[in-house]
Amino acid sequence: MRRFSLGLLVLVILATRFDRRSYLWAGESETSPDLIKATISKSIPLLEKGTIGSADQRECFTCHNQAIPALALAEALRRGFAIDEDNFERQIRHTAAHLERGRENYLAGLGQGGKVITAGYALWTLEAGGRKRDDTTAAVVKFLLEYQNEANHWTHRGNRQPSSGSDFTTTYLALRGLVTYGTEQQKPEINARTKQVREWLLSETPQDTEDRVFRLWALPYVDADEDTVKKATSELINSQLDDGGWAQAAGMDSDAYATGTVLVALLRGADVSAEHAAVRRGVQYLVSSQLDSGSWHVVTRAEPFQTYFESGFPHGKDQFISIAASSWATLALVNSLPETP
Repeated sequence: MRRFSLGLLVLVILATRFDRRSYLWAGESETSPDLIKATISKSIPLLEKGTIGSADQRECFTCHNQAIPALALAEALRRGFAIDEDNFERQIRHTAAHLERGRENYLAGLGQGGKVITAGYALWTLEAGGRKRDDTTAAVVKFLLEYQNEANHWTHRGNRQPSSGSDFTTTYLALRGLVTYGTEQQKPEINARTKQVREWLLSETPQDTEDRVFRLWALPYVDADEDTVKKATSELINSQLDDGGWAQAAGMDSDAYATGTVLVALLRGADVSAEHAAVRRGVQYLVSSQLDSGSWHVVTRAEPFQTYFESGFPHGKDQFISIAASSWATLALVNSLPETP
């Protein structure tokens, strides 16, 4: 009986150690730096393919096919990964050209389609590409300062969850754009607007993962105290599911979009160590759930309203949320690695 029990135990351990989707019993090799690097390197060409396909077929800038991939590719390049640098610069030019075409509308307070979400993500993309302030970015900042300035935060009329359904996301993108691209002449208005937003940001209760992620990102921009940041960080960590990932909302399963955004917020927004148990389990979830194509598949929750097109990224009607999810996952994995000179 003793021999049978020990043998059974050995079989269970071996089975779980070699199950690539096992998150609780997997060996250290599952999240070794080499495996993380291999996962990132497998993802990069597919992200680039999605950006190229979108820019080839659409004159407009998109958050899912330009902005978030650009954030991942820029950080990957900075950490020593090989990317197509000509294509990366093309995506930055594509973004800058989109804002330039809308400059008069920004100066008139009208903005472009997507309003603050588009303006904020586009400025973040230019930031990732190292672009400096110019007349166009000043016009976009002017729009952000004037748009909805009677309210205590920024909102987005659309509800295409998760990426454009949260006022916390909209407010964070606006704050980041103001701080990064605001001119000296605009600083008094930026300070006044930030003070106006602060009370809402500190008092409003986030409802889902997107809310919690971007509230945490935004807190330093309004000089939130250390206890508030720690509490927001703990709430995010404590919402981790048993498989090591995070879900977009209560009652949903873990996915790469939610998990990627959480890990990036923890690692970059809250300075949580990559060695933190929650981070390690989240990284393991992402490594284990990457598909053979190099992507992560997330099912869309948004109702389509634009003409469908194939960007070259897989998953059909789910491709746009999936490229965003794959970009956040890649960015999270890159940030989980130790920095080297």
